[in-house]
Amino acid sequence: MKKFMVVLLIGVMAVLSACGNGNNAAESSGDKKEITVGFGVGTYEEQFRQSILPILEEKGYTVDIKTFSQNMQVNPAMKEGSIDASIFQSTAYMEAINEEIDADMTGIAYVPGAPQGLYSVNHTTLDDVKDGTTVAVPNDPVNQERALRILEELGWIKIKEGAGVADFNINSMEADKFNIDIKILDPAQILVSLQDVDYGVVNGNYIANSPDHKITDALKIENTPMQHRIIVSVNKKDENTQWAKDLKAAYESKEFEEYITGLEKYDGFILPEAWDNN
Repeated sequence: MKKFMVVLLIGVMAVLSACGNGNNAAESSGDKKEITVGFGVGTYEEQFRQSILPILEEKGYTVDIKTFSQNMQVNPAMKEGSIDASIFQSTAYMEAINEEIDADMTGIAYVPGAPQGLYSVNHTTLDDVKDGTTVAVPNDPVNQERALRILEELGWIKIKEGAGVADFNINSMEADKFNIDIKILDPAQILVSLQDVDYGVVNGNYIANSPDHKITDALKIENTPMQHRIIVSVNKKDENTQWAKDLKAAYESKEFEEYITGLEKYDGFILPEAWDNN
């Protein structure tokens, strides 16, 4: 009897172990139906809640949405595993952070994103520029590089040869036609500080959230390069999971395209090229 009980116990343990391994295999295969998505400041959470979330819920997903008060908090959360995906950053920014914190994130889809633009409440034309003109630009390297590329395209400044993106700073530029007085501010503060400067380069998501401004009000809109377009990012190990594929499909879907193009607030946004196939 004692020998029978031992054999029975071993058999039960083997079955439980097999079940446990099966669960782990399912989790590792990416077949989970509960995911956590992180957002920084901007319009991307609103887009997700109103259009992407219903698409995922229809496929049986339960989604936990985490909103961070500062963009710099999002990627460390991704690395530690407290979020599965994020929608807030560009490829250039992601790659810089990958190197900085030894992360391994990758982009799986492009998101409708707002371009940077040069705005003013004190001038109605770019022809007012002169030596000493004040221009506010973002303080983080990636967005600052974008902003100064706009000024370079106008011929106001020059960016030195070999200037990087992740390590870009104000010393990467020099005067061209004018001696511009560059004011470095937090990106979120530039729009509300326009009355204090001649011009300001504002990230488009802040414009889209403003009831008093539109992207098309800009005196100059950037031609946003691919490396600066907003992406859905995940950890590299998850890019081929089913949930990541379904998230990508939602952002490239006809339903999401119709949602974005149907709202005036998104006029001027850069639209994903994948929508050409819809």
